[in-house]
Amino acid sequence: MTFIINSKPTIKGVVSDGESHSASETPGSPGIINNIRKQCGHTWYILSSNSVNLIAFTLFLLLVLVAILGPLIVPYNPLATSAVDALKSPSWSHWFGTDQLGRDVFSRVIIATRLDLLISVTAVAISFICGSLIGAVAGYFGGWFDKVSGRLIDTIMAFPLFVLAMGIVAALGNTVENIVYATAIINLPFYARVARAEVNVRRDSGFVHAAKLSGNSDFRVLALHIYPNTLPPMMVQASLNMGWAILNAAGLSFIGLGVRPPTAEWGIMVAEGANFIVSGEWWLAFFPGIALMLAVFTFNLLGDCLRDIVDPRQRT
Repeated sequence: MTFIINSKPTIKGVVSDGESHSASETPGSPGIINNIRKQCGHTWYILSSNSVNLIAFTLFLLLVLVAILGPLIVPYNPLATSAVDALKSPSWSHWFGTDQLGRDVFSRVIIATRLDLLISVTAVAISFICGSLIGAVAGYFGGWFDKVSGRLIDTIMAFPLFVLAMGIVAALGNTVENIVYATAIINLPFYARVARAEVNVRRDSGFVHAAKLSGNSDFRVLALHIYPNTLPPMMVQASLNMGWAILNAAGLSFIGLGVRPPTAEWGIMVAEGANFIVSGEWWLAFFPGIALMLAVFTFNLLGDCLRDIVDPRQRT
């Protein structure tokens, strides 16, 4: 009797633990490229199928380009003063007019875009990372950490958030760094609560038990299996918080606790222009206010766009 043994050829990429990595999973392989193309096609489908999403994404790209290229496209030095050109109305030489010191308002509005976006992005990133980690650990392990973090978050939310930000900046000093920290602190509870709720719902799911039975530790299960599933709702929350962060920074500057003059910032410009509205120099507050409104409006619309991209179940 002859025994025929079917031997399988050795496949490149087979590792010692029995897990094989196909060629489509290697970096730079056609499989990954196809996945990227599919994701780009899906994103373009979402944008093109809803005109509001396309407008939001276009406005967002415009804000980013203005923030990056601002110093290269402004016609005047935003800090240069000229007594001769003080309080000139909008014209071809000064599109947005000039302020009480003769500075070009258009140049200052463009330059202020970078600072306001930098403050909002940094503050939201800090609150996103810290809040989501605190909420994820509290929702998965519970116990004393959940109780302590929950009471801390409740304490933060017990205060009016803008008043709390005012107190933090007044105590630490009105610098850009302190504005970022204050904005991050008042936004932290949103991510902590969302992450805790999402993790708490999923920690007893079937895929979590399967991951544990496969030998994964609790931290590995939390980091690789549960936490990624909490990102879609928090991404939408981050987009909304970007607008709130810009409003918070501008509000602090408006009342004198934000960025210090002569730095170009939307809140400062609106505060300075408010003193001249009665005398007829409306452009001093109007154009910075329009820029502030447009930025907040863009991030609010972008939240709906991100929701449609990352969560098809709630797509409008």
